[in-house]
Amino acid sequence: MFRGLAIFSLLSVTPASGQDGPAFDCAKAESDAEKLVCADAGLAQLDRRVADRYAAALAVAKSLGAGAQQAEDALRAYQRGWVKGRDDCWKADDLKACVEAAYLRREGELVAQWLLEKPTSVAFWACDGNPANEVVTYFFDTTLPSVRFERGDAVDTGSLSPTGSGSKYEGSFGRSIWIKGDEATYREPDPDGTTMTCTLARTE
Repeated sequence: MFRGLAIFSLLSVTPASGQDGPAFDCAKAESDAEKLVCADAGLAQLDRRVADRYAAALAVAKSLGAGAQQAEDALRAYQRGWVKGRDDCWKADDLKACVEAAYLRREGELVAQWLLEKPTSVAFWACDGNPANEVVTYFFDTTLPSVRFERGDAVDTGSLSPTGSGSKYEGSFGRSIWIKGDEATYREPDPDGTTMTCTLARTE
């Protein structure tokens, strides 16, 4: 059920043009990241995909009734922050690799946070020998495999990370789960950082 997946690059050296361009207007591109996306068909495709995921997430947020406006505002603010983070890739040694990774992580975040697809599986983990001490993980088959963490009232998302064995998903502020068969090591986010040994209780 839980497997490490090789992530193959979707990028092409072919310039993006016409209807194959990104979701934004390349005539207004300012950052190095935006200019690169406009020049690269593979990155432009990723930009359109993330734009579609973002639009779908906005539709979900707007349907939430009383909390819709707050959810929409938070989503828009987070997306602006993500764009800024993508544009900061000019600081990276490999601009292209950094931009690609930013898009792949963002797609997974949007899918997992807003449940835009049906999860491939849901796993319930009993941690430190206490069935009430539960972590629930929803797995999604996005291009970069992603996960939704639920623990109590807390919800987070994460992405598959390279590891020598098992499957390790890393979320926000140090949160992670490292799965090896029916056992997993779960780490709480900073500043707590508590690490727990968890056993698979059931799957759906």
